[in-house]
Amino acid sequence: MTISISNPQLGQDEIERVTEVIEGGMLADGPEVRAFEDEFASYCGAEYAVATANGTTALHAALEALDVGPGDRVVTTPFTFIATANAITLSGAEPAFVDIDPETYNIDPDRLERRLRDGERVDAVVAVHLYGLPADVTRLRELADEYDFSLVEDAAQAHGATVDGERVGTFGDAACFSFYPTKNMTTGEGGMITTDDPDVAANAAQFVDHGRTEGYEHAEVGHNFRMTSIAAAIGRVQLDRLPTYTERRRENAETLTEELADSPVRTPTVPDGRTHVFHQYTIRYEDRDALKSELAERDVDAAVYYPVPLHRQEAYEHVTADAPESERAAEEVLSLPVHPGVSSDDARDVAGAVREVVR
Repeated sequence: MTISISNPQLGQDEIERVTEVIEGGMLADGPEVRAFEDEFASYCGAEYAVATANGTTALHAALEALDVGPGDRVVTTPFTFIATANAITLSGAEPAFVDIDPETYNIDPDRLERRLRDGERVDAVVAVHLYGLPADVTRLRELADEYDFSLVEDAAQAHGATVDGERVGTFGDAACFSFYPTKNMTTGEGGMITTDDPDVAANAAQFVDHGRTEGYEHAEVGHNFRMTSIAAAIGRVQLDRLPTYTERRRENAETLTEELADSPVRTPTVPDGRTHVFHQYTIRYEDRDALKSELAERDVDAAVYYPVPLHRQEAYEHVTADAPESERAAEEVLSLPVHPGVSSDDARDVAGAVREVVR
């Protein structure tokens, strides 16, 4: 049997909660969504949370709530899923790319700082916590305060990850999460914005609901980016399970790291003060494509996140970027199964298959 790269963990509890919502008749936005928002904000340690239809809409709405739009320039990493840049573009702002730290795969604050000191205009930064490892938000927060730009955390892959004991979702002016089926917790499709700023929360809540103030009164042009009560019902159960899921991911990651310690592959780095929640366990190997193919022959479903940096995508080839580390990573990274459905024996089997191929 193939050890899959992802396997959403859903069960009877989710079925029962969804059934309750269906029987209650409130299927769209409603009290179930408000309860999920409150519980997720509490989990992150944030003052407010606003639920959305998916992670991309969370990013878009957060930028709108921060008044980022036409005429603004927003920096992010080119080594991420395209939704990060798409949200910037959809807000009307201009995307710009800063290369990654090759050890963490996250935006390199040193490179950003050099460009800021050279006078480059930056109105906002979207910092991606790639693979479940927080970006250096301490440095980024300092730069945001010094150079007066908004900081948004793209925490789509980092539910529960911490920096110096504080969970992500609390370091930026806003943070955005995804609940896509492959994420560390899911609602089927869904997203969440967290913030400590009441104005940002109010602006986001208004934007995702057609710019509505009350009833049929609308103060601005908005979208229907609302989460359904069915999705929220699933999310509330998943949030209760998230600590257990995270512990299992970390245990599997520890097993993989130990088993691959003497192999030629490069295993993940976790800087001091940060905790990794291993949305993906990502190794590096020069002959990555051959390794992936050989693992498939051994029933290990490895995957590449992401094979094409954003500045090499046709949609963003007009954006000039000096990003050699992102380009090199895109050629070498390979993610191994690490999700909660992977047993300890599975993790050892995955590592054994890797060692067999690369020895």
